[in-house]
Amino acid sequence: MTDSTPPESTGDGPTTRSPVELTDGTDYDDLLATHDLVLLEFVTSGCGICASMEPVLGAVARSAPGVVATVNAGLVPDLTAEFDVRSVPTLVVLRDGEAVARFDDGFQQADTLVDALEAHAAQ
Repeated sequence: MTDSTPPESTGDGPTTRSPVELTDGTDYDDLLATHDLVLLEFVTSGCGICASMEPVLGAVARSAPGVVATVNAGLVPDLTAEFDVRSVPTLVVLRDGEAVARFDDGFQQADTLVDALEAHAAQ
């Protein structure tokens, strides 16, 4: 798991200043073991929409509850299959390890993602 920024706080509040990059299934398991609320983005190298989502995810990571993580769908095929990712970017909100919201229709605004995380943090 790659994260160049130290944690800000614990619990369901903001936990990182930037998205965490997951490089394998172990990183994913570790993330779920330490965070109740996760926004997981599946990307691929060379995806223009995925690249345009980077600043959006940075803003979400700084302002929303939970943690934001990205995974390269081509490099972690087991996780990609588990979430039935058919296009990128695909974003999944996880609460206690269970998918509670999914966005797989292209670019998403920061407000949309923050609202989804806040709604599921309150549960």
